[in-house]
Amino acid sequence: MQTKLLTNTWVSASWDEYLDLIQDPALGKVKGYYCDGRMRVEMTPIGNDHASDHAIALVAVSLFAGVKGIPLNAKDNCTYRKTGHSEAQPDVSYYIGDAANAIPWGTTIIDLDQYPAPTLVIEIANTSLADDKGEKRLLYEALGVGEYWVVDVANVQILAFAIADGGSKRITQSQVLPGLNLSLLEDALRRTRETPQSDVIRWLLAQFQES
Repeated sequence: MQTKLLTNTWVSASWDEYLDLIQDPALGKVKGYYCDGRMRVEMTPIGNDHASDHAIALVAVSLFAGVKGIPLNAKDNCTYRKTGHSEAQPDVSYYIGDAANAIPWGTTIIDLDQYPAPTLVIEIANTSLADDKGEKRLLYEALGVGEYWVVDVANVQILAFAIADGGSKRITQSQVLPGLNLSLLEDALRRTRETPQSDVIRWLLAQFQES
């Protein structure tokens, strides 16, 4: 693109312009989002707070599924693409239940014209909260994700949405992970502000085994 690169905001761009940008080796590692002629580029690295909540979210969901015997495969910073139309690189995503093994080993970018969308997507929002609640939520609705969570780092809160029929609604208990109350995960996030993550994981394991 001929204009100065604008990061952390949505700008108009063609699909080819978007691909040229995110594939430019001079930029290094970037996260890219694209939907209906607009793109958003987020630069890495990210800070301690974002990374810490990212780690707990990834572990907590996988731990719950393991304890409850729910088939699940996690993806960390994976790219999902509908060629010419949309792309997303969520912080964390999961294929759950019958879809757990939907993506074959050896797949690089996940082609959503060939494979199903992930069951659950999580974005960790430290400096991007408004966008994660707004534009990205609309993007994941369009991609056909089953459930979408936004982890609000500053307020230690999880904003969760069930997605169906191209729209979404707020939920307090996961629908794709039956029995998982999001308030419990918020409690775990609060504990990490004062306690090592290993202690919080042990606490979570006990909670999941008791419920």
